[in-house]
Amino acid sequence: MKREKPHFLKKWMFIMLACMIVIGIVWGIYTYRSQPQISPTATFITSHMVNENGTLASRLLPAPSTNPDIVAGKEALSESLGLWMQYALMTDDAQSFEHSYTLLNQYFLNPDKHYIYWKLEPDGQSKVNTNALGDDFRIVGALLQASTKWKQQNYYTTAKQIVDTLLASGQQNGYLVDYHDFKHGYSADVLSLTYIDVPALEQMKQTSMITAQEYTKYTDLLRNTPNDGVFYPRTYSVATGKYNYDDTINLIDQLILALHRSELGQPSTELITFMKKEFAQHHQLAGRYKRADQTADVAYESPAVYGLAILLALQDKDQAWAEQLYAQMITMRGWDQAYPGGYVFDGDTHIFDDLFPLLAETLLQKGSEPK
Repeated sequence: MKREKPHFLKKWMFIMLACMIVIGIVWGIYTYRSQPQISPTATFITSHMVNENGTLASRLLPAPSTNPDIVAGKEALSESLGLWMQYALMTDDAQSFEHSYTLLNQYFLNPDKHYIYWKLEPDGQSKVNTNALGDDFRIVGALLQASTKWKQQNYYTTAKQIVDTLLASGQQNGYLVDYHDFKHGYSADVLSLTYIDVPALEQMKQTSMITAQEYTKYTDLLRNTPNDGVFYPRTYSVATGKYNYDDTINLIDQLILALHRSELGQPSTELITFMKKEFAQHHQLAGRYKRADQTADVAYESPAVYGLAILLALQDKDQAWAEQLYAQMITMRGWDQAYPGGYVFDGDTHIFDDLFPLLAETLLQKGSEPK
């Protein structure tokens, strides 16, 4: 018996070692699958769409600005900053969010009046004196969410400064409007319905930055938004109290508005039915449509349209539609082999055609992660 003991111990040691190896493999697989996979689109953005100062360039190709009201080339948008902040929140990337917060304070936020420049020159200088309300709300919402998530009081403080500035300077007839010119002291007289960012307004209400009555004033505009049988109006006139339609419908605007309505529990049945019918008949969604006859006004597809349509489908818990849209969207990625992961066409891309698909893909992935 004494001679068998070493053999017995070796056998058990071998079994224990084998068990440890199997457990390690299983744990490694579980850990790998539990980690959110970095999208090649995110890698494309960080590799090719970042200016030297860290701001996100609007386009891949440089181009001079010929109109101060239209973005060009490597100019940076507050829209892009807000979307990148949302991506950092979605991926639990506190370091990336902090970097965006630094860029907000260093370049985008006017140090004296605390409003956000809607666009910057590639070097970070600003030649505009106006904000863009929808971008402001997106950034404020991200700051408030990050303040709670990562216990950072300075995020809350900055958000409050921005909101206080908007409430003091950016209102017309009791409503915040699309923009305010902080140099010349005038404001727009319309409110784009896409700018009524329900999650941001909800957080502003919860933190007492706006009252419950102010919150309801804006959300009621969305609840009561009419449609023409398919499409929604784009703006609300704070001077006349009327909703205004465009003759040419930008599907991106329609989807953002529908997404915010969905966040209020308001379905956009007619619009979604139209998109599903279009997709079934033509195997794509066009970027723009003629309102008069509901036919495509352009031949091109927009990755941003598919990204937003996926976000709306996920909000509405229509997983099958979201996956169908994703399958089409992903066919447009990597067409230009020099820029894998990017939605690049003819050597160029607009960053919202990469950011909205990135958000959609990430949210779709998170929904399929093991619990």
